[in-house]
Amino acid sequence: MTKGTISRLLVANRAEIASRVFRTCRGLGIETVAIHSDADADLPYVREADHAVRLPGNAPGETYLRIDLVLDAARRSGADAIHPGYGFLSENAEFARAVIDAGLTWVGPAPESIDAMGSKIEAKRIMKAAGVPILEAPDEPTEADLPLLVKASAGGGGRGMRVVRALADLPGEIEKAQAEAASAFGDGTVFVEPYVEHGRHVEVQVVGTSVYGDRDCSLQRRHQKVVEEAPAPGLSDEVRAGLHDAARRAAEAIDYRGAGTVEFLYDPATERFWFLEMNTRLQVEHPVTELVAGVDLVALQIRDAEASWFMGWPDPPRSHAIEVRLYAEDPIADYQPQSGTLTTFDIPQEDGIRVDAGFESGSTVSTHYDAMIAKVIAHAPTREAAARKLAGVLSRARIHGLVTNRDLLVSVLRDPAFLRGEVSTDFLSSDGVSRVAALAPRPPSADAAVAAAIALAERAVATRTVQRGIPVAWRNVVSQPQRTEFDGDVAVEWWGGRDGYRVVGHEVIAVVSTGSTDEWQVTLETDGVRTTYSIAVNGADVNVDSPRGHVRLTRVPRFVDPAEQVASGSLLAPMPGTVVSVAVEAGQQVEAGQPVLVLEAMKMQHTVSAPYAGTVTEIDVKPGAQVAAGEVLAVVEEQE
Repeated sequence: MTKGTISRLLVANRAEIASRVFRTCRGLGIETVAIHSDADADLPYVREADHAVRLPGNAPGETYLRIDLVLDAARRSGADAIHPGYGFLSENAEFARAVIDAGLTWVGPAPESIDAMGSKIEAKRIMKAAGVPILEAPDEPTEADLPLLVKASAGGGGRGMRVVRALADLPGEIEKAQAEAASAFGDGTVFVEPYVEHGRHVEVQVVGTSVYGDRDCSLQRRHQKVVEEAPAPGLSDEVRAGLHDAARRAAEAIDYRGAGTVEFLYDPATERFWFLEMNTRLQVEHPVTELVAGVDLVALQIRDAEASWFMGWPDPPRSHAIEVRLYAEDPIADYQPQSGTLTTFDIPQEDGIRVDAGFESGSTVSTHYDAMIAKVIAHAPTREAAARKLAGVLSRARIHGLVTNRDLLVSVLRDPAFLRGEVSTDFLSSDGVSRVAALAPRPPSADAAVAAAIALAERAVATRTVQRGIPVAWRNVVSQPQRTEFDGDVAVEWWGGRDGYRVVGHEVIAVVSTGSTDEWQVTLETDGVRTTYSIAVNGADVNVDSPRGHVRLTRVPRFVDPAEQVASGSLLAPMPGTVVSVAVEAGQQVEAGQPVLVLEAMKMQHTVSAPYAGTVTEIDVKPGAQVAAGEVLAVVEEQE
């Protein structure tokens, strides 16, 4: 083996990240090693690897963030190199040094470069000295300096970030940001800088000191990216050249090696830009650059780690790629993370579509890690074509079992303002409020409810044993229709017999089993127009997919178990998580909206507030307690 050549590589990460690196390794003939927590044991990436090592436990702090366990896994599996992926230990200089000291090949930048950019405060000092423009807030800000942004010095992903629009709020927001940063990164250091309204988040991909184009990552929620694209739309040649030059100077200032990203905040009104940070690792959104530039950035990382080899920029991009992050979250409920089982996860594989996923049908999305399920990327000759292709594929995807941001993503990709390139970091939060509000829960279409009711009736017949041959809803004397009810006051009344079903306004043409008593196809005809609906039943949930989109219905049971009822005023856990703090005690008076306790799940903190003014009659949890979704946390008795 030639010195420096990698033969077996361990990815110190999980899910989609590990799968992505493994794909390149297979093409290069490199054996792969996966590490996994107990919660991740059944995820696809573990099966994809040539070798897998279990890290006992679930929480990141006892598994993926344990340097000693990762190095021991490399030793036991015979790995000669480690790729950190992104997140977890990817920007940890101590980890990089430990890998190198263990005699392994580190697929990443030098530890010194990671140190230099690891603190945003130190990074800004270095960039200022290198002539790269930066944002600076005064030591004693005044009203004229508002709005301001509080940011964590370590880490990213929107955690430890707070927008401040009133000076009186600054101390409290700094305290909240410090607590969130300490929880997420183990470092509560924060700093303050000016907040640019309607700014755009534009970043430049580098490998070493060579530039590989730019990306726009402006569409964000909670300062976390949701939609990314390359190249960044609507930039003048002068601005684009200036961004590339600034990124090159940033890389040169720290003698950078390997793949990295220099992030900038761009103000379209003034065409000025400022350095935000440098990520000394591969980015989540790297696929859009790969598709446009025609390169494999993971392969370049491996080549660099093996032989200090770099590829120059091939050709200016002549196509466009857009990536969306599919999250298990509810945008209508303030992007509340979701957890549970993905009963169905099927995204159409079409020309120009790439899916980087860490989950499959039957996978469990746990509360221990980030809520991202997959990245879906479209590549096309133009930006509009890429957006239309991506929106179409997402709308046809079958995603059951969890609430996701799929509908929001489709709405964004079809939004006229987005298609005009009018993107900014507040696209979804200020002027863009209507784009989220438009997705508010609305009554399902009558057709979807009818199809679901008929599928449930057919399922009832199929699961019978003694009476299987008897037509559904058969009666000697027909006196009234059958009734199927769903949450949201949705009800379908229908007649059943040997000749099929009769529903007001519909004639059922066919009911076809797809091979399982939990999956059906129902074809309805209205005014001579036939439409086929795919129905998937999972417990009380009924998922309806059709050309008109996806509808999730929850069947109302005919009889309710009194033991399942909760007292009026009960505050229920919106998701599984850990109680961080309790702000009230039994007997205390509270106002509407007053914080009662704080939960932490999927790296984010969520405040549970009093629904109205009243008295706290029960507090059923303490800090540190693990709670399940729907568990009663406290009871507030409403004030008369």
